[in-house]
Amino acid sequence: MTEPRSNKQLSDMPTWEAFMIPTLRVLSDGVVRTRRDIRPLVARESGLTEAQTRETLASGQPTHDNRIGWGLSFLTNVGALARPSRGNYVITEAGKFLLTRFPDGLVERDVNALGEDPSSPIRPYVASVTKKSNVPELPIESSALTPIEQVQSGVKRIHDKVASELLERLQDKDPSFFERAVVNLLVAMGYGGANGSGSVTQLTNDGGIDGVIDQDILGLSRVYIQAKRYADSNRVGRPDVQGFVGALHGRADSGVLITTSHFSQGARDYAASTPTRIILIDGQRLTNLMIQFKVGVQASETYDIVEVDEDFFA
Repeated sequence: MTEPRSNKQLSDMPTWEAFMIPTLRVLSDGVVRTRRDIRPLVARESGLTEAQTRETLASGQPTHDNRIGWGLSFLTNVGALARPSRGNYVITEAGKFLLTRFPDGLVERDVNALGEDPSSPIRPYVASVTKKSNVPELPIESSALTPIEQVQSGVKRIHDKVASELLERLQDKDPSFFERAVVNLLVAMGYGGANGSGSVTQLTNDGGIDGVIDQDILGLSRVYIQAKRYADSNRVGRPDVQGFVGALHGRADSGVLITTSHFSQGARDYAASTPTRIILIDGQRLTNLMIQFKVGVQASETYDIVEVDEDFFA
């Protein structure tokens, strides 16, 4: 049987790691470029053939575009590239360091090793803001994993990447956008009922309430929300939770406090001890929920995993 043409082309396609040094070379002049501008330049720098540039994934996306995109994201994560604005990239001193250190190419483990060196300009790679799962990370070559485990590991890695980008996007937006986003998330989760509704508080003296969700059409049952769009280094502390509890006094006996950062232990302890039921959702859980309930994300590809139907052959 003749090998499918697409498989043969894929075997000749550079890995996403192999595109990293060509990407740094393209950006070595210090010019800020968009992702759309970078891709053809990297393809040319990598010496891709016309046949390779025509190779596509099942979704229709050019394979080299997908792999260059993974390289861009990884290099940005470790500080080799910076994004002065959304969708734009520029090389950093750390990127120039990598280009000098590995002129002939580098792989992920090279960069990760540098990230563990305190004297290196490379930042440690942050794989995800999500909790660790029992699904093993997928090595470059792994015969130990079953095909199902490889699929699960691949999906997890994609979700980790998207979760990290979601947090970055939310932190870049203004507070009002974040407030609308969390209201939309809770409505998508079902907090709004069949006839309920959700809205962002419009009043300037809202008392610390950023959003309200009516769980029934008459508004007899409400969910009150406070949204704090903080940077990772700015934790939500006990006084913030106490302030939210105070804002709820006389209105409700429960509420949801959502942040893009983290909660201090003092904040968690107070939320657990106060008679007012307060649900704390940090950036880690927030992005998990956004992916789960498809808020701010969309499915790019869908695959069906099949098995033999034993009932059919019974």
